[in-house]
Amino acid sequence: MLVTLCVIAYNEEQFLPGLLNDIINQRYDHNNIELVFVDNGSQDKTGKIIKDFADKYTDFFAIKIIEHKKSNQAVGWNTAFLHTRGNIIIKVDAHSKIPADFVENNVKVIMSGEYVCGGGRPNITLHENNWGNTLLTAEENLFGGNFAKYRRVQRKKTYINSIFNGAYRRDVFARVGGFNEALGRTEDNEFHYRIIKAGYKICCSPDIVSYQYIRTSLKKMIVQKYSNGFWIGLTVKTIPECLSKFYFVPFAFVLSLIISTVLAFFGISWLLWAILLSYLCFDLFITFNSFQKKTRCLHFLLLPLIFPSLHIAFGIGTLVGLIHLPIRKEKLNKARRKIKQVKMYYIGN
Repeated sequence: MLVTLCVIAYNEEQFLPGLLNDIINQRYDHNNIELVFVDNGSQDKTGKIIKDFADKYTDFFAIKIIEHKKSNQAVGWNTAFLHTRGNIIIKVDAHSKIPADFVENNVKVIMSGEYVCGGGRPNITLHENNWGNTLLTAEENLFGGNFAKYRRVQRKKTYINSIFNGAYRRDVFARVGGFNEALGRTEDNEFHYRIIKAGYKICCSPDIVSYQYIRTSLKKMIVQKYSNGFWIGLTVKTIPECLSKFYFVPFAFVLSLIISTVLAFFGISWLLWAILLSYLCFDLFITFNSFQKKTRCLHFLLLPLIFPSLHIAFGIGTLVGLIHLPIRKEKLNKARRKIKQVKMYYIGN
């Protein structure tokens, strides 16, 4: 069965070589693997890395490279989807690491009768040092925001609302179309919401696993959390059904801080102190538990500062997104046309 792997890359010279090596090591017959790369306007060596790879490894069914001007993830994915020929389409994040049996196991699950599948997605760090492990601990912790089921390897097959590095039968795109290009960080949520609404199930298999690299610095993590929060806030005014209530916990925390601080100025300070002390207790408790891990180091003492930085960045992002004007109607209409374009491509091919 022909499988298409789609990869979007923007300035990924740091992560792409490792992912390409993982693709080379796939046990699934390379003659049945099509690769579609979208260079999303990279300014570094990303384009050259992909071209060198295509020139050197010719045992794949086909390698397609599409150069595209810088755009959001949804645009990049739709561009890739419009160039696929596989019976199974697999999205592979450029910040991923995939084991040698990744494609093979996805095909097995799809062939067992599933239409959409994937597996757990633990986080890993590019820098195996004390600081890298500290950031990893903050990112993968439930307190740090790791609440989605697909972020952890499941012990048994289960059905969930969203998946990372998902594999899809071609029929799914012919039914629901492509990604909503009006959305930024929430395009996966909305896409999977439409898939479930169309009557499909999203299978999370214990036999499938892939890994995602965390951001390489605290600053990049904070920027990422703010951006995630911003798009949560903007999406809730447009397509709120696709969002989990857990996304709004950081926003509730930030809002409670704002309200209690205002009340403190009027002499009602007990609420602010109650919130701060409660948060501090959780903060210290999680940090203490982190020291029980084998990877513990003195850098973990910074976790009580890292956790609130991430929470506040996400919460402020959501607040700004809610205040921001809703996604313009013309942008949504354009996105719907592209969703339909992808749908018609898969119906006709």
